[in-house]
Amino acid sequence: MSIDFSLRDPLPGVVEQLSHRWSPRAFTKTSLAPEVLARIIDAARFAPSCFNAQPWRFYTSNDSNFADYLALLVDANQLWAKEAAVIGFLVAKKNFEHNGKPNVHSGFDSGAAWMSMVLQAQHEGLHCHGMAGIHKDAANAFFALDNNSDELIMAFALGKLGNTADLPEALRSKEVPSPRKPLQEIWVQK
Repeated sequence: MSIDFSLRDPLPGVVEQLSHRWSPRAFTKTSLAPEVLARIIDAARFAPSCFNAQPWRFYTSNDSNFADYLALLVDANQLWAKEAAVIGFLVAKKNFEHNGKPNVHSGFDSGAAWMSMVLQAQHEGLHCHGMAGIHKDAANAFFALDNNSDELIMAFALGKLGNTADLPEALRSKEVPSPRKPLQEIWVQK
């Protein structure tokens, strides 16, 4: 499948793996070998974090609990994520383990871990799609999270790219790499 990245305009020299990262919704139902999933999650360990706290925790589905994980997504996400190989959730520990004090950077650090994971998945020939559409209370209960110490950051679908034609019609037009804001909009030089 050929993907059109013409809406993206990286400067010369930007690593193609970064400019070609995108979040498809069309997945082909396949299984992931345990060692592949392990490598993908392992890549997250090497993300930077404040005080090297590594506050992230990844929860991932398997064949026996996939339906339980899928049910934690809002209906609109379930509609397409049901074809992913894995549904996962990213949780951040709100406090430092070494002193119990609040880690106000835990969400930021967990985002860095997520990006490391996504790039490894891409290296493995797979794709990820992050989601905010979660039944948060149900997910907190399912994972036995403590609102005082854990923050559910996001969910994600992981798998092999599928055929856009298999998506519901309303989603097909969204199945392209999105454009990025111009560099001058995100870079302030004073």
